[in-house]
Amino acid sequence: MLNYIDKKFYSLVNEIKSHSEDDIYKHMVNKFLSLPFITQISIQQFLNKFEYWGRLEVENKKFDMLKNKAKVFYDNAEDYIWLYENLKDYKSKYILFAIINNFYNFDFIALKHCMENIYKHYFDLEILPERKNDIYVDVGAFVGDSCIDYIESFSETAYCKIYCYEIDNENVDKMSKNLINYKNSKIIEKAVSDTNADLYYDLNEDSSANRITNNGSKLVKAVCLDDDIKEKITMVKMDIEGGEKRALKGMMNHIKNDNPTLLISVYHNNTDLLKIPKMILNYNENYNLYLRYYGGCYFATEIVLIAVPNSYD
Repeated sequence: MLNYIDKKFYSLVNEIKSHSEDDIYKHMVNKFLSLPFITQISIQQFLNKFEYWGRLEVENKKFDMLKNKAKVFYDNAEDYIWLYENLKDYKSKYILFAIINNFYNFDFIALKHCMENIYKHYFDLEILPERKNDIYVDVGAFVGDSCIDYIESFSETAYCKIYCYEIDNENVDKMSKNLINYKNSKIIEKAVSDTNADLYYDLNEDSSANRITNNGSKLVKAVCLDDDIKEKITMVKMDIEGGEKRALKGMMNHIKNDNPTLLISVYHNNTDLLKIPKMILNYNENYNLYLRYYGGCYFATEIVLIAVPNSYD
């Protein structure tokens, strides 16, 4: 028998499934244009700053982001159902409903209810087991903030070693200072991907959003975690601006053999939320899947997929 969260989710997805792609797009445009103009402009400025999902140009009536989202909804409705039915708890299921409802109806209320305000970003103590002898890998370590959150969440005795990968040298300098008092933390100024090669990245005005591209302005050495770390990995946090799928591919053997807990950002494009969970389970079916939400209430970002080896149940 369906509970109220099930009813909300299936009702919304079935409504989307009943429409053509063009009708979904028109619905989203109408919902967006019904927002106060100042809210439209605020969302536009945020989206166009990062350009992960497509641009909005309100005054020119160009809504590429909405068109992209409409296509994803139309093409992948069954994948949303698959994800919902493979999430382990109802908090995760409600988060998925709220994300879809935000994109489709520009509803801010459900998304606001999902915002995490107890645990630190990535480290939900309700679902993560007690940590002991961790080899913790932070991919996209920025200035070491997530490393410090990890230590504060689980204690300095929870880990044996921390590897921090970061591509921006200014961030690396700041991280070196931030982590100076923490034992066995190794900072590696390399990108993580599915290849051992020289790659390029683009600079963003927000240095946390620098990302690998085919023709970026700066050169960086990239590595696969399968090749770069030979010891067993027990936890990986990953936030690399859309490079997550390639990085996961490059650590396939660690996922298959080590069963590391995975904390993966899945919001940097329009399909990672759907593709990355299947990718992980394809490598290793021994995982329970959760979603947690650390973003704001106007546009769904900072979505984290937490994959916990089910042997911890």
